[in-house]
Amino acid sequence: MTGPAPRLSRSLPGTSAAAPVRLVHLGLGNFHRAHQAWYTAHASDSAEWGIAAFTGRSPAAAEALAPQDGLYTLLTRGRDEDTVELVGSLSAVHPVGDHEALLGYLARPEVAVVTITVTEAGYLQGPDGRLDADRDVVGDDVAKLRSDPRAVVTSLPARLVAGLLARRAAGAGPITVLSCDNLPDNGAVTQTVVRDLAALVDHTLVGWVDGHVDFATSMVDRITPATTDEDRALVAQRCGWIDAAPVPTEPYHAWVVAGTFPAGRPRWEDAGVTLVDDVTPFEQRKLWLLNGSHSLLAYVGSIRGHATIDEAIADPSCRAWVESFWDEAGRHLTVSADDVAAYRAALADRFANPRVRHRLAQIAADGSQKLLVRTVPVLAAERAAGQLPVGCATTVAAWVLHLRGRGAPVQDPGAGHKALAAATQPDLPTAVRDVLDLLEEGRGVDVPFVDAVLGQVRAIEG
Repeated sequence: MTGPAPRLSRSLPGTSAAAPVRLVHLGLGNFHRAHQAWYTAHASDSAEWGIAAFTGRSPAAAEALAPQDGLYTLLTRGRDEDTVELVGSLSAVHPVGDHEALLGYLARPEVAVVTITVTEAGYLQGPDGRLDADRDVVGDDVAKLRSDPRAVVTSLPARLVAGLLARRAAGAGPITVLSCDNLPDNGAVTQTVVRDLAALVDHTLVGWVDGHVDFATSMVDRITPATTDEDRALVAQRCGWIDAAPVPTEPYHAWVVAGTFPAGRPRWEDAGVTLVDDVTPFEQRKLWLLNGSHSLLAYVGSIRGHATIDEAIADPSCRAWVESFWDEAGRHLTVSADDVAAYRAALADRFANPRVRHRLAQIAADGSQKLLVRTVPVLAAERAAGQLPVGCATTVAAWVLHLRGRGAPVQDPGAGHKALAAATQPDLPTAVRDVLDLLEEGRGVDVPFVDAVLGQVRAIEG
């Protein structure tokens, strides 16, 4: 009689020793493990590039992965079958509060790259794109670092500044900071908020950052839902071990990167990464076509009673609204028409995969930040071209209804309180105008578009 299945760890037969830490990641979650960590595991020199990963707001991922020595199972859900793969590129995992460990890693010369997945809200940008220095968390972190450069801080910009202060003090040399979040020109965004906070803490650090830090830019693409008990049970059945934190994902994956990497990097290109001088065309294609339609479906789909992307895209009305939005976005992309058509076809197939089960409530979070980069650029381009974009109007209409209590629950800890206050006014036309002004200054007086949004509210509710 056999005993219970063992817990996944590096002591199991067939597992390998952890690679030396040369990469640090901020924002340990499912997407990082399905994407950057997977690419690193598949680099030809992966044995030289271990990752030390830190969680975001919750320590849960580190608590689940630490007893497993950072190992986890990647569960790739194809249309017809699942494949499982053991991924071992995480050499160390830490909760977000383990600040001394973060400073210690960044003080090592061999640590060459910091990657980031903290979502759009984590960069703490103000309306002008600069660091929002008026936020309480920024003021608190600045005061702490002025008093003690090793003080425990909480915001992403302050954690990076604290790490760079430690690296400068150690004389550890250059480093690359690589954002993997869904932000246009995310390398420049990271550079701006880091430099702004550095100037508030120690003005001499700004020059050191300019001379020693490469802020690389990337476009990331892989649909990765939350882990379920079904995923854990499947891994136990297929693999014979207990994995508290397997990662479900889709077969499709893409990563486009631009940067100089003065301290080196893994050979990610051997795993399929595309290295370019300018990420922008790929970034816009993904942000607008995939992420923009994801937000549309998250709000309108959940209002219409759907729970997941595959359910929503199977709804003829949702599919028609997505196609309208794709038409609108495609007119303003700089990649070829053939490329747009191929990407749309691939997205339709990916969205319809019933075995990925990407929950709409997960996508709906942080709308006040996401719509700024997923929907507003398409809206602005369409109106400047004299078009009245029904797809964009549908997203805004559904988001207003979402903020008024329809569909997925509201989870928007960043600037969401302003949007919530605007959207929940008793008079719907006033609410729509005020929400539009929050998304894009002056858009609330665009009467034809306001009327289009109100029309789509009626269409969604009908």
